[in-house]
Formats: sequence, structure tokens, C-alpha cells
Amino acid sequence: MNKEELYEALNYVSASRENRIKMAFKIEDNPHLIPILIEIIKNDIDPISCKAGWVLESISKINLIPIITNLDVFIDSLKHISLESSVRPASKICQLLVINEFSKKPEKLKQKLTTKHLNTITEAAFDWLIGDYKVAPKAYSMTTLLLIGRKISWIHPELQQILKQNYESGSAAYKARARMTLKVLEKK
Repeated sequence: MNKEELYEALNYVSASRENRIKMAFKIEDNPHLIPILIEIIKNDIDPISCKAGWVLESISKINLIPIITNLDVFIDSLKHISLESSVRPASKICQLLVINEFSKKPEKLKQKLTTKHLNTITEAAFDWLIGDYKVAPKAYSMTTLLLIGRKISWIHPELQQILKQNYESGSAAYKARARMTLKVLEKK
């Protein structure tokens, strides 16, 4: 499968979980397509970019190794992703990568997230947290920042301040996740 064939196949991907997973397995069997998929996600103007994001998220949930082996390409793409329906899967993938990084049972081919990777993820997560996005990317960002804050000391105070500042104007789901996050931060 080449870029044009992948692009055409993405036209038929729907929001259904089954459909996304089916496509994820096809791409996982062709790992050379991962950088192409990430390239498609970066094109925020194109509605297909969100479908590419859904598929990449499905791949990440099944197996993080394809993302880890293309880590620089994915991390560099974060600054280009701003479409709401592409931000949600990108923020979820960042959360999965950071959870893996700080897990006691990491993926077999774990590539350490460098300071540059962590800084880029941190910047994106703060943008998603304070930006005009729905609650899912904000919730994923809270978890991501909570974990990265174990390594980068200035993150926790900043995260705590933002959550307290935006708490009253947040949705019920936002408030629930913010309460959980603040509880953890206050124990430190």
C-alpha cells in the first residue's frame, strides 16, 4: 500500500470502533505506512486527517511499538495538529506514551522519551488544556502533565493553578477529572 492507496482507504474509515481497528491492523502489518499516516494527520485542513488520527490512536491502543519506532516523526507533528477531531486522538497517544514512559512495565522496545520529547508533549498538553477544546483532550492532558510533572518540577504548580482557575467554568466531566488531578497534586 502506498500513500495514495492509504489515503483512499482512509476515506472508508468511519467513527465505529470496529472499522478503525480493522484499518489499524492493516497498517500495523505494513509499518512503513506509519510515517505516512502521521504526515496525513498533520494536514489539518483535510477532513481525512482526523480519520488518520483515529486509526493511529487505535494502533497505539493495540501496540505502542509502531509509534515508539516513529517517535520523532509523531512528536514533531504535534505542533501542526489543531483540528478538534485530530487533537483528541493525538492527546490520547501522548497520554499512552507518557504512561508507558513512567510505567514499571514498559513496552519491550521502549525508547526513552527525551527531554525534547517531554517538552514538546508538555507544550502541546498545556495548549490543549487551556485551548478551546472539548473535555477529552483536556482530560488526557491532565494525566499527561501529572506524569511528566514527576520529572519536570515546574509543571505541577502550573497545572494546579490552571485547574483551579478554570474549574468553575468547566463542564461536569472537566470538573470531575480536575478534582481527581487536584487531589493527587495536593498530596504532594
